[in-house]
Amino acid sequence: MEENYFQQRVDLSGLNKAVFDIKSEIGQVIIGQYKMVDLLLIGLLCDGHILIEGVPGVAKTLTAKLIAKIIDADFSRLQFTPDLMPSDVVGTSVFNPKEGDFRFKTGPIFSNIVLIDEINRAPAKTQAALFEVMEERQVTIDGISHEMRFPFLVLATQNPIEQEGTYRLPEAQLDRFLFKIEVGYPTLQEEINILNRQQGKTQTQMISGVRKLLTPHDIQHYRSQVQSIIIEPKLIEFIARIVNETRNNPALYLGASPRASLAILRSAKANAAIKGRDFVTPEDIVEMAPHVLRHRIILTPEKEMEGVTADDLIESILKAIEVPR
Repeated sequence: MEENYFQQRVDLSGLNKAVFDIKSEIGQVIIGQYKMVDLLLIGLLCDGHILIEGVPGVAKTLTAKLIAKIIDADFSRLQFTPDLMPSDVVGTSVFNPKEGDFRFKTGPIFSNIVLIDEINRAPAKTQAALFEVMEERQVTIDGISHEMRFPFLVLATQNPIEQEGTYRLPEAQLDRFLFKIEVGYPTLQEEINILNRQQGKTQTQMISGVRKLLTPHDIQHYRSQVQSIIIEPKLIEFIARIVNETRNNPALYLGASPRASLAILRSAKANAAIKGRDFVTPEDIVEMAPHVLRHRIILTPEKEMEGVTADDLIESILKAIEVPR
C-alpha cells in the first residue's frame, strides 16, 4: 500500500530524459550558464516568451540558437535596429499583377522559434508590432488574422550597458515576457574551460554537431504534463499574496499584473517537473518569482536614487510573506 501511496501521479520519466539529453547537448557547446538553460527550458514548457539581458559575449544568442536547433522546428533571427519598420517584422500586403489583387507576404516573425537580437534598438512603432503576435499568436493585416504555427516562442536579447541608440521597451510588451533572465560572466574555471574547448574547434563546428531532440508533438505532450502538476490551494494563495504585495508596496510605482501571477504558477509547475516532481513546493515559487517579476515592476524614483534594485525589493517581499508549509 505504501509503495502505491508514494507513486508519482504524473509519469515524468520521458520529460526528465528529454531535459537531461537537451542539457547534455547544450553542454557540448556552452560551458556554465546552467540557470539560463533551465529557465529557457521552463519557458519552452510554459509556452512563454523570454527576455535575456546580459553584456556582450556571455552566450545569450548562442544558447537561444542551440535551443532552436534542438527542436525540429523553423527558426528565424531578427536584428532590431532603429530604422526597422513593423512590416519588416510581421510582413506586408504585396500587389499581384497577374491576379489583380493583394497577397500577404509573411515576415520573419512567422516561424516557430524567433530570436530577436537587441530588441531595445527598435522604436516604439516596431515594438508595437509584436504586441498582438506575442499575446495571441496571430498577426492581423488588412482585417485578416494570420495564425502562427505551433510552437511559437520569442527569445529576445538586450544589452544592459550600452544605452545609446536604444529605446525602453513599453510596459505592456515587457508584461508579455514570461521571464527576464539576467546573464552574468562565467567563473574563472568556466572561462578556462571555454578557452580549452574552443582552441581546437570553431563555434560553427561545435553547433553543427548538436542533434535535434524534440518535435512539436513532444513539446505539446510535455506541456500537457506540466499543466497537470499538482499545486495545493495554500500555494496558489501564496502566489497571489506575493503579486498583491507588489501593488501595495510604497517603494513601487508600478506593481505586477495578474499575468505575473499566472506566470509564477505555470513556471513553478514546470520547475517542479524538470526536477522530477509531480507537485509544486514553496521553493519552486520562491525560485521563479524574481525572474517573473523583475521586469514587471517599477521602483519609485526615490528608491532608484538610493540604489535599490528590483531584485532587492522582490527579495524583501518574499521574506516578508510567511511561506506555507
